[in-house]
Amino acid sequence: MAKRALGTKLQIGTNAPVTVAGLTSIGGLELSADTIDVTTLNNDGGYREFIAGFKDAGEVSLEGYLELNEGQQALYDLFESGETEDFTIQFPDNFGKWEFRGVVTGFSTSADLEDPLSFSATIKVSGAPVLTLGA
Repeated sequence: MAKRALGTKLQIGTNAPVTVAGLTSIGGLELSADTIDVTTLNNDGGYREFIAGFKDAGEVSLEGYLELNEGQQALYDLFESGETEDFTIQFPDNFGKWEFRGVVTGFSTSADLEDPLSFSATIKVSGAPVLTLGA
């Protein structure tokens, strides 16, 4: 059954998590894996053979209205420091969550004549993320 995204939150930290308010979009993690060619000269059938290589969880893109709230300030501060931090994408109605460590690799603001002030940010996932599905 499909679920609405309304109520999805991005939180920074684990002990006293800070919620990033004003978000209109949270891009999903894009997991991928490299492959390693292990084809040998005595291969049967003429097809290449592969094994899995390193995995990459990609990036999480964020967009929203610039509100200069505690969460947006924390994202900017993490960009400036370059520190790796814990993040959680919490889906609504206990549907599930992504937990991961990441580095904020981008932060920008925008001011357009007919639109509210906005911001965007990018988090590069570091290591293995954990997906937990709820009810």
